[in-house]
Amino acid sequence: MHTVLILLSSLATCWSVPRCSPEEAAMGRCRTPAENRPQCMEMVLGYCQDVPYSHTMFPNIVGHRSRQDLEMGAEYLLLSVIHGLLNGECSPDIRLLGCSVLAPRCRDNKLMKPCRSSCEMVKKSCIHAFEAIQMAWPYFLDCDRFFVGEEEGCYDPLSELREKQEVAFANISDSGFFTIIQFTYHTNSQMFSILKKTASKCSDISQTYSIGRSVEGKDLLAIEFSSNPGQHDLLEPEIKLIGNMHGNEVLGRQLLIYLAQYLCSEYLLGNERIQTIINTTRIHILPSMNPDGYEIAASEGHEYNGWTSGRANAQNLDLNRNFPDLTSIFYNRRRFRHFRSHHIPVPESYWLNKVVAPETYAVMKWIRSYPFVISASLHGGELVISYPFDFSRHPQEERMFSPTPDEQIFRQLARTYADAHATMSNNDTERCGASFANKGGITNGAQWYSFAGGMSDFNYLHSNCYEITVELGCDKFPSEEELYPEWLRNKEALLSFMEFVHRGIRGIVKDEHGNGIKGATISVRGMRHDITTAVDGDYWRLLNPGVHIVTAAASGYSKVSKRIHLPRNVQVGRVDFVLKKVLREPSLDYFNIPELDNYDRFDPFNQFEQSSPRVRGEDGEERTEKPWWWAYFSQLGVSAPTWLLRNY
Repeated sequence: MHTVLILLSSLATCWSVPRCSPEEAAMGRCRTPAENRPQCMEMVLGYCQDVPYSHTMFPNIVGHRSRQDLEMGAEYLLLSVIHGLLNGECSPDIRLLGCSVLAPRCRDNKLMKPCRSSCEMVKKSCIHAFEAIQMAWPYFLDCDRFFVGEEEGCYDPLSELREKQEVAFANISDSGFFTIIQFTYHTNSQMFSILKKTASKCSDISQTYSIGRSVEGKDLLAIEFSSNPGQHDLLEPEIKLIGNMHGNEVLGRQLLIYLAQYLCSEYLLGNERIQTIINTTRIHILPSMNPDGYEIAASEGHEYNGWTSGRANAQNLDLNRNFPDLTSIFYNRRRFRHFRSHHIPVPESYWLNKVVAPETYAVMKWIRSYPFVISASLHGGELVISYPFDFSRHPQEERMFSPTPDEQIFRQLARTYADAHATMSNNDTERCGASFANKGGITNGAQWYSFAGGMSDFNYLHSNCYEITVELGCDKFPSEEELYPEWLRNKEALLSFMEFVHRGIRGIVKDEHGNGIKGATISVRGMRHDITTAVDGDYWRLLNPGVHIVTAAASGYSKVSKRIHLPRNVQVGRVDFVLKKVLREPSLDYFNIPELDNYDRFDPFNQFEQSSPRVRGEDGEERTEKPWWWAYFSQLGVSAPTWLLRNY
């Protein structure tokens, strides 16, 4: 950390080298001749010309004794480049706040300190921008150390800026209520900043978290919306939305960034539909699964980007061919009488024979960690909704209808998005090569074209999650002018898709003592695909209206079956089960199926959990390599600002 070599408690009264003992100086009792006392001077610093005052004083609050001393320091250099480093975010707020410390206000030859409340407000809104570029919060913006309370006579350095913003906002909307979204492309750092800023703005209903890192070390950053962020609420379904799996298919990435901003703003503005969605659903949004590939595609731009440039990750792996091929296992084992088509384990051969991308691994762990019910992966290159299976039931057939046991549920899920989209289901909509006009904009994946190792098939066969693939249009990298029209075409479809999760039945499976049973199976007669209960025993089973026989079972408990009638006018029904403990012999047919009981053996060879020794600082915290922005300071020969390095 930077060490400030002055006695802060005496600054207000002692501005030259004190002619007194250190003890007197520390108590603020030193006196200097009047001719040596600092005077107010005109503000001449180039980067502080727009502060709401015209005179300053040296020494300043952190100890620079002159203007020349300040201009040679890393603190002032940071203010000069902060706009570019943060891509314009929190500008000019950070710069004005910094000027209030480095070139503080002077009135009647007395230094005035800025208000702590101003600092805390800016830090809350902007610290995410520093985190996005791996920069520590500047030491001279320490709200407790260099700012004071209103009772001490502080001033607000952002007062004039706020007045101008209020006038500008008032001119935008007569009613004063609006949602502002900038429909432009965003770099990875800008995307991180927007997501973290959104989570900060809506901290009561949102948070960001990382599910892992890309090959080149970029965060796979997700944002969550829920009435209780960070926690699973009993009986509340969870959904996920994923974009940019292929780095050059960028529209989905942008739509999910806009969706996060929209959900936050509309919730705060009192939009009842958005509030209902967030209060009853836990929503996880991962705008970019392939940030490395996006950078390759973005470097060429939409005019020059080819069909495949940036599609793969930094290892040149197609992420949508990189998941375990559980569909082949499903096809090969259908002959077993008691074979289950859910929670199929990842075979050890996958870890031994395949190069597993870190992005793929991160998403697999993500799927295993949350009780997702539905999911959508946003792609580009066609205008259609594709649903599982993506891998043909006959290896020699490239285009063969290959339904799951939940064909009707998947069709309804796909139909929901396509019908709510502005043009996807229209028969007269111009397509991109394939013919989906007579199918209403939806298709079985394998009937379109077959491939193994896809993410949607993995979701269905390894977890409770039903995932569809949303092909957003012919142009994988549309021009910026198309972003707003595309948002209008897809906004209602995205909202309708999220609302679809509240269909079918839900409930809790408990034992006789009222404890939830984790991992109990919920089966529906006539549908050879079960789902399992979450940690607290709650479950969600998508079902179409009608009469169903539903059975709950768990190892060591008796089975319980119920006949239910799900009316068309009821979106979701409540069906609970209480199971009694019994001694029961396992089915030999069940355990004769190889690897069926190995679901918990994920990454058995510990390929991704291993970590090499890291360099650590004197305080024991891990040290990191110098970030890209370090060159701004090192090349100019200023004193090394190690206080900007995190964990240094």
